[in-house]
Amino acid sequence: MPKLFDGTLRVASQDHAELVRRYELYRTIVEFLAALTFVIGSVFFFYDSLIYAGTWFFLIGSILFAVRPTIRLLLELHLAHLPVPKEFRPYGAEPVASNSKA
Repeated sequence: MPKLFDGTLRVASQDHAELVRRYELYRTIVEFLAALTFVIGSVFFFYDSLIYAGTWFFLIGSILFAVRPTIRLLLELHLAHLPVPKEFRPYGAEPVASNSKA
């Protein structure tokens, strides 16, 4: 199994690069939503009647910020299991999966 967080896997093939692009898009959306919920929660704290709702926005934002590294880890696990084409493998290296078509 290739090493996790190996930067060379990000560009090992077109499939790898596309996978990274999709995960980065998901992560960016989650980051934006997390920041937005924190801003809304902060504004809500200016009004006594909205403090309870503001607390929920902070909680949701915190959960979204926790999702960020989860997305990164899922990307790395996905990359590690994606077969690397033969032309990108070091000399003599075997394919990641024995049933790959590389």
